[in-house]
Amino acid sequence: MSNWFPKWRPYSGQIDARPVGTNEYLPPAQSVVLGIQHAFAMFGATVLAPFLMGFDPNLAILMSGICTILFFFITGGRVPSYLGSSFAFIGVVIAATGYAASGTGAVNANLAVAAGGIMACGILYAVFGFIVMATGTQWIEKLMPPVVTGAVVMIIGLNLAPVTVKGVAGNDFNMWMSLLTVLCMGSIAVFTKGLLQRLLLLIGLLLAYLAYYLISNVMGYGVAIDFAPIQQAAWFGIPTFYSPVFDVNAMLIIAPIALILVAENLGHIKAVSAMTGENLDPYIGKAFIADGIATTLSGSVGAPGMTTYGENIGVMAVTRVYSTIIFVIAGVFAVFLGLSPKFGAIIHTIPIAILTGASIVVFGLITIAGAKIWIENKVDFSKNKNLMVAAVTIILGTGDFALQFGGFNLGGIGTATFAALILNWFFGLADGSAD
Repeated sequence: MSNWFPKWRPYSGQIDARPVGTNEYLPPAQSVVLGIQHAFAMFGATVLAPFLMGFDPNLAILMSGICTILFFFITGGRVPSYLGSSFAFIGVVIAATGYAASGTGAVNANLAVAAGGIMACGILYAVFGFIVMATGTQWIEKLMPPVVTGAVVMIIGLNLAPVTVKGVAGNDFNMWMSLLTVLCMGSIAVFTKGLLQRLLLLIGLLLAYLAYYLISNVMGYGVAIDFAPIQQAAWFGIPTFYSPVFDVNAMLIIAPIALILVAENLGHIKAVSAMTGENLDPYIGKAFIADGIATTLSGSVGAPGMTTYGENIGVMAVTRVYSTIIFVIAGVFAVFLGLSPKFGAIIHTIPIAILTGASIVVFGLITIAGAKIWIENKVDFSKNKNLMVAAVTIILGTGDFALQFGGFNLGGIGTATFAALILNWFFGLADGSAD
């Protein structure tokens, strides 16, 4: 085990001149502050995403903390990462469970079915990790070139658009408050810089919450926020766990998301490698395995899938601190939050209008992230192959074109994902390549 973990050393120097490396550490007080900051930055993945799927936010953040610590040990403390629920799960979980109350805070009645599918996804993810350890990452780039990855990411956002708006349709006050939430988040994204800008979801949500309180509770418009449940909730308590149900149909819809998670995690590690100047490629396989085990563990108790998340990169880029020890502290803090019913009660006071506004931003960002993949990788749409793969995938996903195989329904996102992979391979035969 002596070689499993690096030999950590105290950091010396100026952060502006040289970032804090993965195997370095800062004084305890600074480390704690940075760890808590990471935990808050991850609220989009640890609270908002699970909430939109009908998961218990207490259980979700508890498992995010446990899984982050687990990831640290499996990777030998060599890859800086905080685990949260990928937004890629939202569409497939909603499709697999028939959840029609996204953004309301209502519990998903078929949560156990989703948990079984998430476990299947985690197992597949871990298998990919073992393959990478044995063969490298070239097959990923072959199977999922940028044209495929971009299209699949894009349709996750587009597929969810109708679900998002449905929550406030017909209620003028809620619709206006949703737009105000969008404005709050957009303003943080555009008019601020540095860390504040990176926390646009969290800070924007807080601003919108304050505005809603003033307009409803103080001025008397709409439905006032009820704070009584917060006062009644206990400071400490164990969240409710759920036993997974292994429904084949749900597993077929959710499990393929492992392909997206692979692409997300690979991008995360490559980005961190570029920023630190450290070669993290030898640990990619371990990172996939760790994420897969974490997702499987999380699903086994009724929590969402757990994987590396983009907010990590943003916070690290701003702070220039890449010490993996920071993430253990963040994980411990998340565990404490997850064990507090009072924290869950606070989350449940967020009005549906604000959650809908946040959803519009989140799903929109997912969609544009897909387009960004195309732009950054200079996907050539003058090639008919790329044009057809992207065009067909987007329409299948956006139109929720769901193929039925006997009793199995792949759902719009599942159908579009498989279509992208198959079409890319098939059309690639024309020039003898699938890239």
